[in-house]
Amino acid sequence: MTTTTKYIFVTGGVTSSLGKGIIAASLAKLLQVQGYRTTIQKLDPYINVDPGTLNPYEHGECYVTDDGAETDLDLGHYERFLNVPTSQANNVTTGRIYQSVIEKERRGEFLGKTVQVIPHITDEIKNRIQILGNSGDYDVVITEIGGTVGDIESLPYIEAVRQLKWDLGDNNAIVIHLTLVPYLSAAGELKTKPTQHSVKTLMESGVMADILVCRTEHELPNELRKKLAKFCNVREEAVIQSIDASTIYDVPNLMLEQGLDKVVLKKLALESHTPDLTQWNKFLTRHKNPKTEVTIGLIGKYVELQDSYKSILESFIHAGAENEVKVNIESVHSEYLNKDNVKVMLSHLDGVLVAPGFGERGIDGKIEAVKYVRENNIPFFGICLGMQMAVIEFARNVLKLEDANSFEMDPETKNPVISLMEEQKTITDKGGTMRLGAWSCNLKKDSIVAKVYKTEAIKERHRHRYEFNSKYKEQIEAAGMIATGLNPETGLVEIVEIPEHPWFVGVQYHPEYKSTVSNPHPLFVAFVKAALKHKKNK
Repeated sequence: MTTTTKYIFVTGGVTSSLGKGIIAASLAKLLQVQGYRTTIQKLDPYINVDPGTLNPYEHGECYVTDDGAETDLDLGHYERFLNVPTSQANNVTTGRIYQSVIEKERRGEFLGKTVQVIPHITDEIKNRIQILGNSGDYDVVITEIGGTVGDIESLPYIEAVRQLKWDLGDNNAIVIHLTLVPYLSAAGELKTKPTQHSVKTLMESGVMADILVCRTEHELPNELRKKLAKFCNVREEAVIQSIDASTIYDVPNLMLEQGLDKVVLKKLALESHTPDLTQWNKFLTRHKNPKTEVTIGLIGKYVELQDSYKSILESFIHAGAENEVKVNIESVHSEYLNKDNVKVMLSHLDGVLVAPGFGERGIDGKIEAVKYVRENNIPFFGICLGMQMAVIEFARNVLKLEDANSFEMDPETKNPVISLMEEQKTITDKGGTMRLGAWSCNLKKDSIVAKVYKTEAIKERHRHRYEFNSKYKEQIEAAGMIATGLNPETGLVEIVEIPEHPWFVGVQYHPEYKSTVSNPHPLFVAFVKAALKHKKNK
C-alpha cells in the first residue's frame, strides 16, 4: 500500500503494434504479485467516441466491461493478466475527450473563455488519467498512450503527460518508452537509430523517457545497451530487452528476467519484493505441455484478422491449459460455407464455435454450419449471433418455419424468431445503444449450463440489440431446444440447449470477455472437454 498513487505512462515510437498493451499488462502483473494494487488504462487518439461502431477489420474486437463500456481490445489483455475487472474509466478516446469539453462549453462552464487544446483538452486528459488514481483503490496506475509518438493526434496526450509529470513531482510518475530495434539481415546487425530518433521526438515534446523497452528479434549485446543508454539519456539498467516470445503469457517472466519491475519500483521510490508467479507459471506449464490436442472450427466472417476474435482465441488457450489440451483453431469463413462444402469443411472437427457478429453477410454459412453439427452430433457452442443462428436453423429445419429469420436480417419476415426489444425499436443512433455490460441470468436446474457453472445464478456481459423472440419459446421448446437461461427482470432468453445432443449450447452473451489466466471461463473449459470426448469417440 502506498499513500500516494504512482503513475506509469507507456508510450510507443517508430511504429504502432509494438505490443504496448502486453508490456503494460506484464508489468502490472509483476507489480500486482508484489502486493501493489495495480490497474491499467488505455488512451486512444482516434476521434471515435468508442470502438463500438468500428468494423473489426479496422481495430480488432470491441471489448465490453461489466459497466457496459465498449472499449479497446487491450483492456481484454489487462483483465486476462490481472484478473481484475476494468470499467469505462480504463479506456478514453479523443472523441470522448472532445465530446466532454464541448458539452462543458455548451453549458457555460468555461465562463466565456476561448476553449483551446491547451489548457482545456489537456486538462480533460489529465483529469481522466487521474480518475482511477483518485479513487483510492489503486497504488499504481499504468496508462498506455495509443498510437505513435510524433503523430499529430497523439500530441495533446504527450503534452498532458509532460504536465502531469511536473504536477505530480519526483518519484510519482515515470515514462516507459517502447521502441523498435530492427535487425538488418543484409548487414547482420541491430540498428539503434530508430530508437534514438523516437526518443528525440519524445524529448521535443518536453518528455524524457525514464525507461526504454526495446522490441527486438535478437538479443541486445551489452555494447548496444550502453550506446542506447548514452544517446537516449537513460541508465543502462533501464534499457530493457523485449525479445519476441512464443506466447504473450511468457512476457511477465521475460520482463522479470530483465528487471523491469525493479527499475520501475526504484524510480517510483517503492519497495521491491520477490514476485510470486507460482500460479501463473503453473498455467504456463500446462499450456506448453499438453497431453493431447483437439481441433475446433471457428465459424465467423472476420476470420482474416485474428484480432477480431481475440478474446475467444485467448479463452481457448485458458480452457486448453485447464484441460491439458492443445486447442488448434481452424478458421472457417462463413461467407464461403454452403451445403455443398459443409461436410468437407466441418466433418473432421472435434467441435464448432459459431462466432458473434453483426449484419447479414455470411449468415447462411453460419446456419449451414449449425445444421451440420446439430445433425451429426458434433459439439456446438454459439455466442451471441451464433446462438441466434442456432435458433433460426432449428426453427427452419425442425419446426419447418422455412422463412424463420432475425428481424436484423429481414424486417419483413413473417417468423421473426429473433427480434428487437420494444425499447430498441425507436433507437436511431448506433453507438452505445445496445444491451451492454453485465446482466443477470438464472439457470435451469440440471441443465448443461447449471452443471458447468455449478450455480443457478450468473452475471455475464452483453453486446447486442436483437433477442430471442419469446413468442416462439413454447413452440421451440416442444420440439427439443430448451431455454435454460433467463434474465430474471425481463424474462429474455439468454441460453438455449438441445438436451438430446452430446453438447449443444448457445448463449446470447459473451463469455469470452470474462475468461482470465486465473479463472478460465467454465463454458469454454466444458466445451473443450466435450470436444475431447467427441474426438475419443470418433
